[in-house]
Amino acid sequence: MMGLKSGKEVSEGFFDTIIDTGAGSLLGAVGHLLNERGVQAYLVGGFVRDVLLHRRTADIDIAVASDALEVARMVAGALGGRFVTLDEENGVARIILVGGGVFPGENQWQVDFSTFRGSIEEDLARRDFTVDAMAVELNQITTTDRAVRLVDPFGGLFGLRMGIIRSVSETAFESDAVRLLRAVRLAAELGFSIDSVTEAQVQHHAGLIAGVAGERIREELLRLLAVPGSGHFLVHLDSLGLLTALIPELAAARGVEQPGEHFWDIFEHSLKTVLAVDFLLREGSWEYGDDGLLATVPWSSELTAHFGLEVGSGSTGRSLLKLAALLHDIAKPQTRNIDEDGRMRFLGHAGEGASVAVGVLERLRFSKREIKFVEAIVLHHLRPMQMSQVGLPSRRAVYRYFRDTGDAAIEILFLSLADHLATRGPHLEMAGWQEHIDIVEYVLAQHFEQESRPQPVKLIDGHDLINTFGMSPGVGLGKLLEAVREARAAGEVTTRQEALEFVRSHLSTEERG
Repeated sequence: MMGLKSGKEVSEGFFDTIIDTGAGSLLGAVGHLLNERGVQAYLVGGFVRDVLLHRRTADIDIAVASDALEVARMVAGALGGRFVTLDEENGVARIILVGGGVFPGENQWQVDFSTFRGSIEEDLARRDFTVDAMAVELNQITTTDRAVRLVDPFGGLFGLRMGIIRSVSETAFESDAVRLLRAVRLAAELGFSIDSVTEAQVQHHAGLIAGVAGERIREELLRLLAVPGSGHFLVHLDSLGLLTALIPELAAARGVEQPGEHFWDIFEHSLKTVLAVDFLLREGSWEYGDDGLLATVPWSSELTAHFGLEVGSGSTGRSLLKLAALLHDIAKPQTRNIDEDGRMRFLGHAGEGASVAVGVLERLRFSKREIKFVEAIVLHHLRPMQMSQVGLPSRRAVYRYFRDTGDAAIEILFLSLADHLATRGPHLEMAGWQEHIDIVEYVLAQHFEQESRPQPVKLIDGHDLINTFGMSPGVGLGKLLEAVREARAAGEVTTRQEALEFVRSHLSTEERG
């Protein structure tokens, strides 16, 4: 930011930062195409903001005093990019270009074109926040003069210097309600605060978020969950009235008491569980534990890589674990029951909660894979501590656990630990915690040991069952093969002959039954 001023004063810093991001040649090519056709164009929005903050970005926003759809289609054709219409009515389109060749680096560039009418200042007045309401004329980037003039009618540069998110106008949120969520997400990503007037506007208009298209909510929510320590920002969403406006199914959990071992009610417990996930993933602090507590939790480079694996577009195991943590007890209010002995129970809350979570994610337009992933975490979140009544789980129990939980198995283990911390809070007993840790550590070790081994050759297959025992293809054959795999995992079967004897004994038992 140093040296760049608004108005008449100019600086070389902006140009140099664009070169550093690798966008210089791309913008030069786009600027040349538009200049040839006499199209006035400005770099705007998040791209200008990020360049001023020296943040690397592959997302570029360009406002044109022309038909943006027509312009974007022309640029895509000329540069070999893919054209996507984002908003035909308002004239917004995207082109996607892959780096290398003409453009340096391996970036996949995303260039959004929008149409502005009237002056650029009038266009900026319709934007969300002052830090996004700045512009630089594109042809300044393509000239040999390295000095750049910033169009900044609302004090966006001052907002960047002060670290403040401020709305451009009183009607900003009524114009586009997704900005309610974006205010918190942007503050989280940049490490900024939201000014008090803007926060009051967000609280006043919070209910409008329910009318925003699910896919737009999904994008903002995932970006928020990708920020380290995002549990605190979910708490902030709740303080602004946005969290239950986004997920009204959570509202019923507020103030609902739990059994004595729980320090918080269901709603607070859910938020605390996300904070505990942040702590366990080395992303945040836990007010009731320090580095000594964290040191007891298994961690490795393999786990770091695992949680960073992509599950869907914009989502990872890390971000979806946080979302599942928020939703894991969402069905507790409707399953709460007091039995004859006066004991409070929530029978079936995991299964019913999984169904509710599916409904939430479908409404927010998550992909089928993402929904299945979160569903599995919620459904099986009690499973780790159910694998053994005393001591470590058997090899058979571990095999069944990974068979049933699939890709979400590791996330479930960490949710179970976070659930434990968010249940006991300041009353955590180290003996019980260490017992939980021992189980999780053992199951993880079994998993990574199995992963490191070459894939074992099948001892027997369906043809063996058909040819040796005269079985017919069908469900029964599949169940018997699964029983063989389970017995092998438990160490009960190690050779082909033993597998055949296992099947013979199993069939003989069925005949006697």
